[in-house]
Amino acid sequence: MVVDIRVKTAPSYTVASLSYRGEYPGQDILRPEFDQLVKWAREKKIRTGKWIFNEPSERHWEACLEVRGRPRSHGKIRVKTLPKQLVASVKFDPDQFAARLVYHGISDWLRWRKKDGKYESVGSTREVYSGSPWSSGRAWKNTEIQFPIKKLERPSK
Repeated sequence: MVVDIRVKTAPSYTVASLSYRGEYPGQDILRPEFDQLVKWAREKKIRTGKWIFNEPSERHWEACLEVRGRPRSHGKIRVKTLPKQLVASVKFDPDQFAARLVYHGISDWLRWRKKDGKYESVGSTREVYSGSPWSSGRAWKNTEIQFPIKKLERPSK
């Protein structure tokens, strides 16, 4: 399996989200939040798409479920748009390649691109799945990690 960093433009996503703040709870982080989002979407008959684990800040995580149509926020569930943006992205199978290596690899790659004057990291990391990573083997085997970046402008001489 080849694992490499790609720079691409990620599309904008309209998502229903629930937040979790606190200590890292372990492997099943955000599972209850995703279960609640799926239940809400079924009750409202809303079509869904990507599952996105968003980490906007330290000790703050968001379960984001892509939604189709024009759903409205309800209770703690917030509907928002994750904007289209340039990202450094890696797709891999976590059973064959450790996620911590991917995260460290992208971080170091971005650090060197910043020194070269090409890119800098500008946002929170996120993991994107085509479905539930807990129940869909296909979604799990195609884990995508994205780091939002921006191109650095070279100073004119």
